[in-house]
Amino acid sequence: MRYRKPHRIKKKKLIFSSRFFWLSTFTFTFIIFLIYFLFFSQFFQVKKIIVTGDVKISKEDIKALVENNLNTKILFFSTKSIFAVNFHNRIKENLTSSLLQVATVEIHKSFPETLNIIVVERLGLAIFCQNINQPDEISSEECFLIDQEGIAFEEVLRDNYQLPKLKISNFNKLELGENIVEGDLLFKILEIFSKLNEIKISTKELLIISEERINVITLDGWEIYFNPKRDLDWQLTKLRAVLQEYIPLEKREDLEYIELRFGDLAPFKYQTE
Repeated sequence: MRYRKPHRIKKKKLIFSSRFFWLSTFTFTFIIFLIYFLFFSQFFQVKKIIVTGDVKISKEDIKALVENNLNTKILFFSTKSIFAVNFHNRIKENLTSSLLQVATVEIHKSFPETLNIIVVERLGLAIFCQNINQPDEISSEECFLIDQEGIAFEEVLRDNYQLPKLKISNFNKLELGENIVEGDLLFKILEIFSKLNEIKISTKELLIISEERINVITLDGWEIYFNPKRDLDWQLTKLRAVLQEYIPLEKREDLEYIELRFGDLAPFKYQTE
C-alpha cells in the first residue's frame, strides 16, 4: 500500500488581521482628513482681502467682486479655502471683464486666511471720438480712453485730456471693451503726435482713413497726410523742410494740406488755389 499524506486545511486569514488592510485604511483616512483640513476647516478659509495698486476704481467694489467669486465646489461641497483660489482663473477673469479699467490682476496668498489682490489699471494713451446723432438730429461726440492695445475702456470728456484725439472714417458705433485700433498702428499714431508737438504743430485730431493713410488735422485747420506703413522719419523730414523753405509761418493758416505719403515729394496746397 502507498502511504498518503493527510490533507491539511489552511485556515483563512481574517481581513482585519491583514497589514495591507490597516495600511490602506490609515492612508484613506489620512487623505480624507487632509482634504477636510486644507479645504473645509475654518483655519484656511479666506477671511481677509487686501487690495493694493494705484487705482481709481473703488477698492470696496473690487473686494466685493473677489468675495463673490471665492466659492469653489470640491466633492460637491462649497469652500472658500485659500488653497482652492488658484484652481481656476475665475477671479482674474471676472475682475478684468467686469471692470474694464483693470488691465492686469495678480493674486498672492498670505497663509492661512489672507488674499492680496494687486490691481493695475489700463493707461489711457489716446482718446477715440465718434459722432452720434441725437433724436433732435443734432450731431455730438462720444469720446473714450484707449490703452496701448487700442482697447476702449472708459468714456471721457475729450477736453479734459491732453492726449491725441483719434477718429476713424466710416466707423460704426463703438462698444466699451472693443479693440479700436491695432497696437502697431496706435504706436505710429503716437509717434506722429509726439514729433509734431516737437516742431510746434498742434493737432486737433487724427483721422484714420486706412492702414496706409492718416489725416492729421491741425488746430489751424490745415491737414497733413501721412502713410504709417512707410518711413515716418523721412515723412517728418520732408514736412520740416517744406515748412522751413516754402511756407512762411504767417501763411500756414491759409494752407489746405501737405501731402507726405509719396516718394521724395511733399506737395502742398493753399485753400485759395
